[in-house]
Amino acid sequence: MARRPKQNPQDLIDIPTWLRGLPKAELHLHLEGTVTPETLVELSRRHDLEPLTLETARAIYVYSDFQAFLMAFKAVSERLQTPEDYEFITYEMIKALAAQGVVHAEVYISWGILLRFKPQLAIPSIMDAVERARLRAEAEFGTTLYWLIDAVRHFGLEEAATVFRLAAELRLIYPSIIGIGIGGDEARGPAEPFRDLYAEAKAAGLRLTVHAGESTGPVHGPASIWSAINIGAERIGHGLAAQHDADLLSILAERQIPIEINVTSNLRTGCCESLEAHPVREYFEGGLFLTLNSDDPPMFGSDLLGEYILVQEQFAFSLDEMREFAANSIEASFLPPERKLKLMADVERYAA
Repeated sequence: MARRPKQNPQDLIDIPTWLRGLPKAELHLHLEGTVTPETLVELSRRHDLEPLTLETARAIYVYSDFQAFLMAFKAVSERLQTPEDYEFITYEMIKALAAQGVVHAEVYISWGILLRFKPQLAIPSIMDAVERARLRAEAEFGTTLYWLIDAVRHFGLEEAATVFRLAAELRLIYPSIIGIGIGGDEARGPAEPFRDLYAEAKAAGLRLTVHAGESTGPVHGPASIWSAINIGAERIGHGLAAQHDADLLSILAERQIPIEINVTSNLRTGCCESLEAHPVREYFEGGLFLTLNSDDPPMFGSDLLGEYILVQEQFAFSLDEMREFAANSIEASFLPPERKLKLMADVERYAA
């Protein structure tokens, strides 16, 4: 009698449902980039003389390159005009994260944009608002959240210094402010000039992140990542261009500097030409410390759960490897050791 072929246990699992339940952290997410077209319509209704329709709102989220993406991001940010707007989008963001199995998130909020374009909005009033939403949503959904304060690199050092020093000051009032970062246009704002400001932020107790190697391509991108490492980045946002420098890959693997991978973001902004060309599998096989993230979910038509599903399906990662991504996200977070240990144990139990 012929034996039946042994069945792979993974074939018996509904993988999207399994991935939804997998405890995970989101470490590269922009608050302003979590606004859905539906939420944008509500914000427009509050503030525009001629409110956007859902169709016109959705059109804002369609673009073909990185510069057009920045303009779309600007169009959304312009409709965040009151502290109540920020409270609203924060609550909606955490609710959506919890529904994806996210147990913790570290979220960028762009004080650089606020200080330059919305001086009428006092930063403490915005922080009061987002903190109200954070505490309410955390109590309802159980998902915790830290804030990363973002300076816009191409606005220059003086504005970044204002942002970082204010972050250090307000951290004493809002302990959920955990760190700082620089986003914006890498080509117009290289990381190296921020070295002293990063040292000052570190001395003030802030954790350090840098967007690097996202949009600068194969020629200048590796240098951007080297600069991020040299100014003390504890996590690298994107790191897409590291694939073009073997020495850089070796250093990233040796030092285990976490790389915040954003696959769909890289495709939608045109920073990666195709899904097949994305280096996530190459990085994983090369021993890099990877986390999966969503960046600006509604702008890219994805979310963190969608990224887990996409990566698992398209790059043939096993469920054990997907657990590794989840465990990495907890380990790379800025949570205190005792919370990390608890969440890592939750991931391990989920594996069993």
